[in-house]
Amino acid sequence: MTTVSFTIIILSISVTSLFSPANSLGSGSTIAVISDTKTVCGIVAGEQNQLIQCYSQGQTISVLPNVSFESISGGDSVFCGLRSGGYSLQCWNTSNSSSSFPQRRVYYNDTFLLSNVSVGDSQICALSRDTGFVKCWRVKDDYMGNSSIGILQFESISSGLGFTCGLLANTSRVRCWGSNSIASSIESQFEDFQMLSIVAGGSHVCGINTTGFVICKGSNSSGQLASPKVPPFEFGSFALGVNHSCAIRESNGSVVCWGGSGSEFSSNVTDGISFEVIVAGLDFTCGLITANLSVICWGPGWNNGEGSNLVPLPAILPGPCVQSSSCKCGIYTNSQVLCSSSSYFICKPCNYIEILSPPAPPPSPSASHDDSGDKLSKGLLAFGIVGSIGIVAGICTIVYCVWTGVCCGNKRIHNTVQPTISAINGNTTAPTSNSSPPSRSSTIRRQGSRIMRRQRSGTSSKHADRAEEFFFKELAAATNNFSLENKIGAGSFGIVYKGKLLDGREVAIKRGETQLKTRKFQEKESAFDSELAFLSRLHHKHLVRLVGFCQEMDERLLVYEYMKNGALYDHLHDKNNVEKCSSFINSWKMRIKISLDAARGIEYLHSYAVPPIIHRDIKSSNILLDANWTARVSDFGLSLMGPESDQDFRPTKAAGTVGYIDPEYYGLNVLTAKSDVYGLGVVMLELLTGKRAIFKNGDGGSPISVVDYAVPAIMEGELNRILDARVGLPEMGEADAVELMAYTALHCVNLEGRERPSMTDIVSSLERALSLCDNSHGSISSATISIVSE
Repeated sequence: MTTVSFTIIILSISVTSLFSPANSLGSGSTIAVISDTKTVCGIVAGEQNQLIQCYSQGQTISVLPNVSFESISGGDSVFCGLRSGGYSLQCWNTSNSSSSFPQRRVYYNDTFLLSNVSVGDSQICALSRDTGFVKCWRVKDDYMGNSSIGILQFESISSGLGFTCGLLANTSRVRCWGSNSIASSIESQFEDFQMLSIVAGGSHVCGINTTGFVICKGSNSSGQLASPKVPPFEFGSFALGVNHSCAIRESNGSVVCWGGSGSEFSSNVTDGISFEVIVAGLDFTCGLITANLSVICWGPGWNNGEGSNLVPLPAILPGPCVQSSSCKCGIYTNSQVLCSSSSYFICKPCNYIEILSPPAPPPSPSASHDDSGDKLSKGLLAFGIVGSIGIVAGICTIVYCVWTGVCCGNKRIHNTVQPTISAINGNTTAPTSNSSPPSRSSTIRRQGSRIMRRQRSGTSSKHADRAEEFFFKELAAATNNFSLENKIGAGSFGIVYKGKLLDGREVAIKRGETQLKTRKFQEKESAFDSELAFLSRLHHKHLVRLVGFCQEMDERLLVYEYMKNGALYDHLHDKNNVEKCSSFINSWKMRIKISLDAARGIEYLHSYAVPPIIHRDIKSSNILLDANWTARVSDFGLSLMGPESDQDFRPTKAAGTVGYIDPEYYGLNVLTAKSDVYGLGVVMLELLTGKRAIFKNGDGGSPISVVDYAVPAIMEGELNRILDARVGLPEMGEADAVELMAYTALHCVNLEGRERPSMTDIVSSLERALSLCDNSHGSISSATISIVSE
């Protein structure tokens, strides 16, 4: 008995999704009901595309006939469809009676795929297909409640009225969250149970536990928890409304309902009928009939205006069409006909007995003889191999220990110094560590010297072949002795001046502050070496080019090509500059192009520089505009060599600028390329809203970040409310482009780095957005967009 119970619990962790569909008010299926408007939708069978067709208020409505969907889910007045493959989630509002439903794309991501879409009364939630992490849309900031919900892995989720519950993948326990206080009560009532499946209703949840019995928890105001006494594993899938519950019998496919007033949810129209799928509205239930794949609805709330329980829809798919034919529990008969393709199949849902009683493995041909001697020999051989490896490893460790002196306390380990603090108001500082100050500088110089071999006669070998070395007096003359009139900005380690060299070239000269004490000089030296080492080997049209350097006594100067149109920050936030440059900056196409230019520069750092480079200080003041209004990334004083893989996190003390710094990096001291993605996301939000990264919300208001200001509006589909009024509302062709840029920025500023897209995917999305500006017929829903989170 103990062995059997243990086996069931272990298997339950990973089999939930294989059972018959379990549908609540709004869990994903091939049919869905929208309660307020008595709308019934289904994914049509036998069509070239798995299109959605709905019946609402006496008329049949087709939804995106050229697009295939794998599942749909309905709420109070909204339903959503997950496109085949799980890369796009689109939703429609059914409250307006017309021949079509208003459409909105909620999610698009062709790598970070979704599954198990679940719509409650208003909330929309889904799982990441690969990780099991939950995402929710159309919710307030506090909907997720416990912040840990977003990092838990779920096997399945189901939504009710103002709450969502999920089944944890690793423990088979129930977790609930949402704005409805019933969520915490339901979770606590399920505390003692491990579950194989759960579904949510208005304010209650039902499911099957690991021993096969029905467990219902939550409100029991109408007897919706009083499930009939049946043998274990008798019920397969469930459908729950506000005050009723229904389930399909595994034995014959018939439906059993309980709850409500009297027998109002039991109907003689379902007698003798076998169902494939059932779904529930607030006060009615619909099912897909096995015999002919038609839809029938019943219950006190059902009234389709024609006095019939049958819904006038064509045959509906009993499950999603998939390309793989390796279905664990068989394939539906004629599934290729239903999918209208010889390469697509519909997998039969597994019942609990099939999953929990897997067939015994075939006996080994040699199982009949006594193999205990073989096992012993193999065990001794394995032990000998492992022991030999251990001895060799031990000898190597001793040799290394003696050679390095580590064992005796004489370490030869190189200790680097990192900048350790965020800058405020754009002035980045880099405090020192207790480690030896020159160490990081020396490291960077050695890295740079391998790349920079062609030198000016008589110079050190640590500087660049492509970077000229200037005398200090040359640069002083070029800047009128560093006069205030020539000052044009500040960088990571000093003041930037406009200069004109003797040969007529206009340049920008960054001069380290000279009056600093020892520690500050070391920081300046570190930033100087960092920029020199990086920029001397980086050559890209969207990175500011290094012309040369000067190093005399305590003077440290870097010479860059001059960016005639200055910093993006000034164009967005300096009132005089905005007025002066309105014809260029105040257009949506130009702002999208600037985002794309910057993204391409950062992509080069992440994907093409060897080793990759993490900028660490992406912000609008470090994005400069040349004479042709091409955006270029500048200021590499805080940059670091990145890991070879995005998965290889690099711990370091946080550095950056308030408002732009990655919260995960700042809080956990974990740096990845996704930290630059966050900064670019903030810059894109600046471009969309015209607001600073940190600004005061109204006269005398408290400071607010542009992320907190813009993200809720984007998520609620109210983008126009936050757009920069100086640019005006986007025109038809621009509207889709601006929306795409906004959704891209939304993904970039996700709190978790792994949820953010890569720079390559951001570039792809912004390229598409820019092309939409010139295409008045562009559509985000049909575009090939890539917003990827890794």
